[in-house]
Amino acid sequence: MKTINKIIIALAGIAFVACSDFLDTQSPSYDSGGIYESEAGLKEGVVGIYNLLYMEGTFTNSLHRPAVVTIDNFTGLSMERAQNTTIGAGSGCTPDNSSILAYWSGLYKLVARANAVIYGASGNIENMSDEAKRYYAEARVLRAYAYYNLVVAFGDVPFFTKPATTEDYNASRTSRQTVMDFVIEELGLIAEEMPWTATERGRVDRAVAYGLQARAALFAGSLNFGGKAVDYFRTAANAANQVIGQRDLAKNFADLFTKEGQTKSDVRNEMLWELMYSDQMVNNTNKYHWVALGNGPRMFAQTGQHPGSLLADTYECIDGLRIDESPLYDPKAPNKNRDPRFGATLKMHGDTIDYYTASGTNKFIVEAFANQTQMYNAALKRWMKTNNPDVNGTAAWTSFVSNGCGYLWYKYVGGLTEDYSTVTCNIAIMRYAEVLLTYAEAKIELGELDDTVYDAINKVRLRAGMPEVSSDRKGNIDKMRQLVRRERKVELAMEGLHFADMRRWQIGDLENSKPSYGAPLSTVTYVGMEATDIPNFKTSDRHDLNDIASYDAYSDKLHVRDQSRYWDDKFYLWPIPQSERNKDPNLTQNPGYNE
Repeated sequence: MKTINKIIIALAGIAFVACSDFLDTQSPSYDSGGIYESEAGLKEGVVGIYNLLYMEGTFTNSLHRPAVVTIDNFTGLSMERAQNTTIGAGSGCTPDNSSILAYWSGLYKLVARANAVIYGASGNIENMSDEAKRYYAEARVLRAYAYYNLVVAFGDVPFFTKPATTEDYNASRTSRQTVMDFVIEELGLIAEEMPWTATERGRVDRAVAYGLQARAALFAGSLNFGGKAVDYFRTAANAANQVIGQRDLAKNFADLFTKEGQTKSDVRNEMLWELMYSDQMVNNTNKYHWVALGNGPRMFAQTGQHPGSLLADTYECIDGLRIDESPLYDPKAPNKNRDPRFGATLKMHGDTIDYYTASGTNKFIVEAFANQTQMYNAALKRWMKTNNPDVNGTAAWTSFVSNGCGYLWYKYVGGLTEDYSTVTCNIAIMRYAEVLLTYAEAKIELGELDDTVYDAINKVRLRAGMPEVSSDRKGNIDKMRQLVRRERKVELAMEGLHFADMRRWQIGDLENSKPSYGAPLSTVTYVGMEATDIPNFKTSDRHDLNDIASYDAYSDKLHVRDQSRYWDDKFYLWPIPQSERNKDPNLTQNPGYNE
């Protein structure tokens, strides 16, 4: 058990009494008395910042689901259980939305804690040890991470680098470019003060600082902040290139998302930054999450979140061609001959899922149409027929069959070695695969298609078992842009990155303006699908570029949800919470959300 995990658990009760939003001026007792001027106090304070990264329960009623695995539900690739209310694609995006307020407040809690530590330690940091200086640098990285996420969600935001005072009750918003420029510059300054690989898992290091700098610059470049797209893309490429060669990819994609896999050194090498969990009890508690409980099938879990067909149909066939272009795609068996990441990320009808029990690992066959299915009973050591709660259970209304699109999340659900309601595998915040794809995308946007771009994408594809960049794509900006966007979706799904990608690619309307279509109806089943029942990706050049499918030609055969879903371009920015504006009359509202 690493020291930082012990401290995170021990400080859980302390850290969450931090200021409720950026205007609160009352600090926890351990913020006072110059405690951060001591090395022990500085370390304790920084670990308190780490604890605020989880933001559990921000977007759901669950107290054990971190925001980073939930925020992609507010894109077209995934969805929450309730229909037509997804924030940013329906009636849920309002200034009074409690989840929007919770996200705002959670990020400003992180900013406030970081500012307290940074400001409190700054007077004595030069006299502290190198280890203390690394903790000080980590606090600055964590603050930059919070501001990056605030800009992505809200645009212009109040900006502070010192603890807030009573004067800040009248704070106005700082431009998104100014805040993002601070983030980018700060991370560049900090990076060289940190080791390439943190001595303890869960702590940020030089690779994370450069990776986050690249992430922020890519966002600013994509939206052409201040007309400086080229400069931002150059910064993103250079920052990502700093990391390339310092770390490497794990050998097995699926290992990245299981407790057993995360014990391997090659997985540690790829996982640049993780939310830490532990099965070790400290003060009669431990840190666990409910990702598997929320995402798993009704056979053992709750199906609270659903992956969508727009994601499932983005995965290429094993020949490296999109499903509308590959002769290997079969509408009667759409999970066959697909990119192996499909099966490592999603499950569907006909697949087998394992799940841990005290008597051993049970297995069952995912059944989308029948009242019963086959299950391997670990206690009895045999296969047997069993009730299929995804179809006829008391809560089947919320299952992947009745309320979803016909797909289940498998990332963080597969390979369980502990109870699905107390899972302690770590959650990725940043992986080396993202850095490679960020480098490739920045270079593509700069028009610099060279072997380093192809090599970066090939590393990710070859690890997954997919073909290298094809010859017809090389030298073609549009085809390479399409490919890198496709790779980001299928490689990084449910890791909190598509929320920003959707915004910077400006494809919210493509993903969210129509209902969500899914698996065949029970009266059709996959047997009733025809060879011509293939998604149409070529409704427009934008649809084609971004792999956004239309199902209009055979939609009468498919399950459909979110029939009242709609998109408004104002959703590219969430509204400033009204309760915050009530406290501060100088907080303006984002366009489209005024009275």
